[in-house]
Amino acid sequence: MKKIPKTNAMRILDQAKIAYRIQSYEFDKPDHDYGLSVAKLLHQDPSRVFKTLITQTADHHIYVFALPVLCELDLKKGARAVNEKSLTLVPVKEIFSLSGYVRGGCSIIGMKKNYPTVFHDSALSYDTVFFSGGKIGIQLEANPQELISLLNATSADIIRLKRSKD
Repeated sequence: MKKIPKTNAMRILDQAKIAYRIQSYEFDKPDHDYGLSVAKLLHQDPSRVFKTLITQTADHHIYVFALPVLCELDLKKGARAVNEKSLTLVPVKEIFSLSGYVRGGCSIIGMKKNYPTVFHDSALSYDTVFFSGGKIGIQLEANPQELISLLNATSADIIRLKRSKD
């Protein structure tokens, strides 16, 4: 097994003494079902595999949301969770400049700045959840309550609807 280089997310978890497991996978072509594909490659329940979405307000305040890969962010619920009037998703071309990560490898941990972060409340029903390790092909598994504490994050009902698992 080849050695996986440490990512910013891993270094931050190490520094905070938060236990995590590394899961790697080979994936050639990210598509619209990237998150579901990752869950299948890891042989994990998609409800435990979380994606990272970056949003902004009209005056460019940034907020980060972590939610299961089969779910969609309800922007109205998200705005309420962060006490804003409205939110929009950040355009893909701006993800790297805001986070330091590429689409498909955007981790909730280790972004360029510490943005306010909200987890979908389902995360709290699991001992561990999976999330991007900061690089395509790397997922980390850790305790969601420890992640929320590390990030000074909150949790809320932020999803709109669930897609089929097939």
